[in-house]
Order: sequence, then C-alpha cells, then structure tokens
Amino acid sequence: MDERMNFSKVSPAGFRAVFGVENYVQGVVDQTLLHLIKIRASILNGCAFCLNMHTTDALKDGESSQRLFGLAAWHDSSFYDDRERAALALTDAVTVLERTGVPDDVWDAALAQFGEEGTANVLLAIGTINLWTRLNVATRKQPELVG
Repeated sequence: MDERMNFSKVSPAGFRAVFGVENYVQGVVDQTLLHLIKIRASILNGCAFCLNMHTTDALKDGESSQRLFGLAAWHDSSFYDDRERAALALTDAVTVLERTGVPDDVWDAALAQFGEEGTANVLLAIGTINLWTRLNVATRKQPELVG
C-alpha cells in the first residue's frame, strides 16, 4: 500500500497545531495510561502506523507485552486496574461514538477516577490520538519494518 501524502510536509502548520495538543497531553496524562489510550484507539481505528509507534514506545517505557496484547480484549482481562479500565472504557466510547453519545456509566466512572480536570485531559488524549489515527489511515502512512 503506497502512502498517499506526507501530511507534515503538505500542511506543516496543521501538523504543528495537532502536535501542540499532543505535547500538552503528554505533559498532563500519566505515561502508562497515555500509552494504553493511544494503543486502544489505534486498534479501534485500524491504524498500523500508530499501533507500531505506540506499542514500540510503550515497550521501551517498560510496559509488558502481555498487557499490550490484552488491549484487544481489555473488557475480559484482569490486567488493568480500575483507573485504566475507566480510561479504556472512555476511549472506546469516544472513539466508536454511538448516536447516543458517551454512556452515563462510562462518564461517571471516568469522573470518579480522574475528576473533572483529569477527565478533560483524558478526553484531550483520546481526541488527539483519534485525530492522528484518522490522518494516518486517510493518508496511508506506513510503519517502518524493523528487524
């Protein structure tokens, strides 16, 4: 599959704008949680580039391969604590947005775990990775094969 365009070269100002939100999110959301959010949204959106990048980064930061593989079926796994489960449920609800929006129980669990400001930051993390995955899927950005 050939890459359709290099978005950062075609729209450098747009790329920098998205990267600005990315930098903010990286500074306010726990890195372990951020890795899980990014990987789960990348799974749901089918973004090979993002999956490759974020799983590689998570492994470098000490995340276990077992927990990374388990993200595909996190609902049925005991690998994640209540905080992570709340973030993953919110990631699922926002990424695969139903006509009815985010369910109250998912929203309430996120608020209970993160408070209002923390929930806002988690939402920004979810929104940012969803924007990145949509740009990468649309442009067919390809991951580099290593090894």
